[in-house]
Amino acid sequence: MGYSGQGFSLRGEKDRYVLPPKLRNPLADASGERVLCVGQHDRWPCLTGFGTDRVDRFEDQLDDLEEKAIRRGEAFDRDMKSASLWTFTPISFDASGRFVLPSTLSELGGVDNALYFHGVGQVITIWNPLVLLEQGPEFSQLQAYCKQEMATATTKGKGK
Repeated sequence: MGYSGQGFSLRGEKDRYVLPPKLRNPLADASGERVLCVGQHDRWPCLTGFGTDRVDRFEDQLDDLEEKAIRRGEAFDRDMKSASLWTFTPISFDASGRFVLPSTLSELGGVDNALYFHGVGQVITIWNPLVLLEQGPEFSQLQAYCKQEMATATTKGKGK
């Protein structure tokens, strides 16, 4: 299973954000529960989210990465990579996708009052939209979708 699609959420009442349906539905379908596991991305200045079903594959993933490193003659720090995978917070969301982002994750992700979600296969990237828009040209597709989602949210907000 992979995640595809985008979404944008302003921080709402009770400091809650909303996970968009096109991303929350596959999460609930895959694991049978409404839980988003969130951690810091290992290279990008954002957070990542995934379902609890992915945790079952962590050891296989580590084995594969270690094997590839050995074949290339490179060192592999299994503990460091393991820490990267296993350091996440499971966050429950309701049927409407509402959830509260813990302050530690807000700090790690540089989160302010809005989140941009972008499915990139095995994970959902979770961005402070302003941080994403400051990234280089390699992020141009994500930036274009982020701008579109922000504009849609602004238009909806003006209609209220």
